[in-house]
Amino acid sequence: MNAIRVIKPGILTTVQDLGRKGYQQYGMSVAGAMDSFALQAANLMVGNPREEAGLEITFPGFEAEFLCDCVIAVTGGDLGAKINERYIPRWKSIYVYKGSRIIFGKLGEGCRAYLAIAGGIEVPVIMGSKSTYLRGKIGGYKGRKLAADDILQIGKLNKAQMQMVGKRLPIVDIPKYKQPCKVRVVLGPQQDAFTKKSIQTFLTQPYKVGQESDRMGYRLEGPKLEHIEKADIISDGIPLGAVQVPGHGTPIIMLADRQTTGGYTKIATVVSVDISKLAQLRPGDEIRFEQVDVEEAHKLLKKQEDILNRLQNTTTIPKIRSYTIIVNGKSYDVSVEE
Repeated sequence: MNAIRVIKPGILTTVQDLGRKGYQQYGMSVAGAMDSFALQAANLMVGNPREEAGLEITFPGFEAEFLCDCVIAVTGGDLGAKINERYIPRWKSIYVYKGSRIIFGKLGEGCRAYLAIAGGIEVPVIMGSKSTYLRGKIGGYKGRKLAADDILQIGKLNKAQMQMVGKRLPIVDIPKYKQPCKVRVVLGPQQDAFTKKSIQTFLTQPYKVGQESDRMGYRLEGPKLEHIEKADIISDGIPLGAVQVPGHGTPIIMLADRQTTGGYTKIATVVSVDISKLAQLRPGDEIRFEQVDVEEAHKLLKKQEDILNRLQNTTTIPKIRSYTIIVNGKSYDVSVEE
């Protein structure tokens, strides 16, 4: 059987691809991976198309058994992934034998890991996507988060994917999930609805991810923002990363499972490449906003696309030399690409 069996589902594990695009005009949310860069990189390392579905694993606790030989890659946050009790590297494809178990058991940096499997996950395609939209109860595996004893069918492993074993993202391109998190934004589209003092506050003062945060959006904790007149507008479309500010003055960053339209002013929009940074934040983590213009946002996106294109077109597997150094009596593991 080409499949994996869920042993423990963890807090929240869902099937996600790059989202259900082209249906917002009908009220359907996009959904999709919160950290799209991590999912795309994982897919490319196992020979899948970028947009193939993988597992989005939020916080530790997920455990599964491979019911066939597989080539896999784990990317995104460090949730202590182990195969048969041995830690495995992130951002690198590996071969896994039938009967092996993968466990995500420890929280390191970030909070969302992505598991891509060569051949992809075979669930129904609904409106052009395999993504799970939890509020709508559609997509993914039966429209819900994974549960114990679920069996996920996967595509058959082919020869080309076998040759992907060892493919990895260059160390220099691996994201660092630092604190505080610098998030770049383009002001607008309704920045003229806010006082100059509020815009200055938004761009200079720290905010924290609130406890009332999920895949739909992050409600921030920090200084209140003041409107010149009122917070309400005629409802318009809500793009990914829009920073809404209702009448209470608390910013809300709209994310993957956001609603399609809204009637509150939006002070700014997070640039596309920094959505993946947000995806790895936990409640209590600090955010500082930095203003950029549209041209700079385009340059940042092009840089990210260049990284993914290089990974996609790489035909040779880089060799890694690992060694241990001792500094002041403490040992450190170091890896260097040859």
